[in-house]
Amino acid sequence: MECSQTITRKSASNLALAFGLLPKEKRDGMVALYAFCRQVDDVADDDSIPVATRAAQLAMWRSEIRLACDGGTPSHPVVRELAGPVGTYGLPFELFDELILGVESDLEVTRYATFEDLELYCYRVASVVGLLSIEIMGYQDPRCREYAVFLGKALQLTNILRDVRNDAERGRIYIPLSELERFGVEPRDILEFRYSDEFYNLTLSMAERARGFYQSARESLADVDRGSMATSELMATVYWRLLRKLESRRFNVFDGPAVRLSKPQKLLLVLRAKVRGALGVFSSSYGAGESSA
Repeated sequence: MECSQTITRKSASNLALAFGLLPKEKRDGMVALYAFCRQVDDVADDDSIPVATRAAQLAMWRSEIRLACDGGTPSHPVVRELAGPVGTYGLPFELFDELILGVESDLEVTRYATFEDLELYCYRVASVVGLLSIEIMGYQDPRCREYAVFLGKALQLTNILRDVRNDAERGRIYIPLSELERFGVEPRDILEFRYSDEFYNLTLSMAERARGFYQSARESLADVDRGSMATSELMATVYWRLLRKLESRRFNVFDGPAVRLSKPQKLLLVLRAKVRGALGVFSSSYGAGESSA
């Protein structure tokens, strides 16, 4: 797992921070999965490389993961390290293919017409990762798959709201055009970083959609699976706090520092999750009526 661990450490990701809640075998599986997702995502995001070259690179990743899922021997070290967890946990190629389809859309698509279009993108780049992750973490109630889908969409919408300015700097607008029109916001307003009451109302509506997915995730997670889903529940708490911070800023991501949780804040959440795990106390700290414990 040396290659995957190096990629994970360098990423300083919120998700990677949560892996410490897992036993070693499952932690290694999640590290390998994360490294694969990180590498694939980085290909699509590197605007310095021609689109055709990036498309060819993603085709290579698809071929490599298909080989791993078919029981072959991939040549790329990241996929070689992922091949073990693929076999151990029965991770299907179809989900990896959906993930790559989502990432491939970022090569060409810079606007989404409707929320339904955006929701499909969120499913592919986020919910699919959740569906793969729960196979590694283990679950008993089949509703856990619904939980993974809802939570993935909640996290991705939170990311989109946080990254409006960063995406606009690259010419991308993920908030659907139908929503912009409904709230009287022009695409150029976002591209030129213009904050307004109309933009606030637009983003508030998007946040309500995210809140709905958080709540659906919370309601879909059976008590029997709360312990095994401690890592994903920690992620949900981190991103819920991000959403609350964005709300306190009235979603003004154009001015001032980027909205994020500090390292001490995240470490405190990790510590609290570990203490709860040791005590066998598992409750959701996000969504309507979130626990204050």
